[in-house]
Amino acid sequence: MPAPEFLVELRRHVGHDELWLPGVVAIVVRDVPADAPAWQTPEVLLVRNADSGAWTPVTGIVEPDEQPHDAAEREIREETTVEARAAALLGVGASGTVTYPNGDVASFVESAYRLEVVGNDEPAAGDDETLDRGWFQVAQLPAMDPRFRLLCADAVAQLRRPDTFRPRMGWAKRRR
Repeated sequence: MPAPEFLVELRRHVGHDELWLPGVVAIVVRDVPADAPAWQTPEVLLVRNADSGAWTPVTGIVEPDEQPHDAAEREIREETTVEARAAALLGVGASGTVTYPNGDVASFVESAYRLEVVGNDEPAAGDDETLDRGWFQVAQLPAMDPRFRLLCADAVAQLRRPDTFRPRMGWAKRRR
């Protein structure tokens, strides 16, 4: 799906200048079946970004009046056609500055969620933002940004040990 209409309108006024936007990272986790071999690890749903060619969890922009967990569910549906429900908040933090191929610059404060499949779990082309999509065992993730690897690991940790899970996102070392 192209940029949300509110963002297109905002860009008419500010051009390519940096914007501070709310975003989501949606990590769908499929746990290992009880009868699976011991070497098998949980799987996460990833997409290969059309702009950069990089593998990532599904990410997106929260639209006006939309709750972040609803945005995570919507983005999963739009980019993969998988039906998933937000199950846990993994953390909230700043992602850093992104410069898009068209010259737009944005920084995001992202809410990261673990989602669980509630319907169709076979990913398919949902839009033109992704080149490919698929399930990957967390022990065999493709090369990706370290922050996304951390979030995938956190999603599995939260699934497996919700009572002891502590978010790492947004807990950057503070200056004294």
